[in-house]
Amino acid sequence: MSRKLFGTDGIRGQVGEYPMTAEFALRLASAAAHVLAPQGGTVLIGKDTRVSGYMFESALEAGFVAAGMDVMLVGPLPTPGIAYLTRTLGADLGVVISASHNPYQDNGIKFFDREGGKLSDAIEAAIEARLESPAITRESSQLGRAKRIDNALLSYQNFCISTVSSGLRLDGLKIVVDCSHGAAYKVAPRVLTELGAEIVPIGCSPNGRNINDGCGSMKPELLQLTTTGVRADLGVALDGDGDRLLMADHTGALVDGDQLLWVLASAWQKSGELQGPVVGTLMSNFGLERGLGELGIEFLRARVGDRYVLELLRERGGRLGGETSGHLLCLDKTTTGDGLISALQVLSVVKNTGSRLADLVAGMPRYPQKLVNVRVAKKLDLDGSPPVQAAVLRAQQQLAGRGRVVLRPSGTEPVVRVMVEGDDRAEVERLTEELAETVRQAANA
Repeated sequence: MSRKLFGTDGIRGQVGEYPMTAEFALRLASAAAHVLAPQGGTVLIGKDTRVSGYMFESALEAGFVAAGMDVMLVGPLPTPGIAYLTRTLGADLGVVISASHNPYQDNGIKFFDREGGKLSDAIEAAIEARLESPAITRESSQLGRAKRIDNALLSYQNFCISTVSSGLRLDGLKIVVDCSHGAAYKVAPRVLTELGAEIVPIGCSPNGRNINDGCGSMKPELLQLTTTGVRADLGVALDGDGDRLLMADHTGALVDGDQLLWVLASAWQKSGELQGPVVGTLMSNFGLERGLGELGIEFLRARVGDRYVLELLRERGGRLGGETSGHLLCLDKTTTGDGLISALQVLSVVKNTGSRLADLVAGMPRYPQKLVNVRVAKKLDLDGSPPVQAAVLRAQQQLAGRGRVVLRPSGTEPVVRVMVEGDDRAEVERLTEELAETVRQAANA
């Protein structure tokens, strides 16, 4: 069965337009209950700070309760926190209401299984197929109940702290933390303060409409400016649902997911903690692959999407992987990508080595790389477009083995991502713009 609604990270869209309506959310809850817990059970529901979260929370609650499932509501909490609590509280599934790094006008719904892992493509397809049937409403004696969980944030906070060595203290570090006015706005500052850091919080005043607005990992310029402006040692930026991490060093230079993987992989190799290969994606900088290779660390590329990084890590027995965008997976710490936990691992390396973040990333070579997002009104068949394929072939021939060309439709946004990487920055920029223009023309044809 193929999936039409589920993308690489759940179902997303603009609020008020199909499928992001209250009526659809109720039917989705009913379908998920039928597929994942046909005999009843318990579901945990969390959300980020979007104003539409109230609507979808109520609709999902109604759908699950009508289908005979008990509902636990935890309110705003990072996506990885929902994965953790689903597992530890013994829920049969977890639900997150979030569109991650997208603007507040969008929202989304994604699921975790009882182990805190993402659902397989096959299970998501089965849920979609069930949507063709009417929503379930059981008789009164079989209806579920709903309750709010008051200590969820504290439980997740303590779990995050438990992922670093018991003696670790961040005293002496001044850290800017940007929570993107999103789900981590309470827990991230609390965790860093509990460990002794002096923090400068920004993006920690959500109003339902400012999530990801000019801040966070999608707009790290504010983090960079603030880090240098307050003379902090480094900065930490999360996205709206707290599963993505970017950092800034003391000079304000941005440190992306590839560089953070380098810091962790090289440190863990020295300490003996690294197991199996490191997994990146098609978009990972070639410098990361080359640098890890020089250290004798195997590097593998998965399809874009942290779920595919996770699959390859499990298949090959690895613990560490992630994306350039900052979705990092530390599988010896938790089951899914967690921006705050990933930040704590990097901060552990900073403290244990006594090095600045800028010095830790300096050893990784970086190839010039440019990414352009081309917005498209409808799905574009890249393989079936002769002009696009001809342009890709020309670019590959010009690079002549000195770089890479990657074109792929986004799984979360109506865009085609055009990326070129090579050893000559001017050539990379020129080829990227030429390819992007070809894709635009093909999309408008």
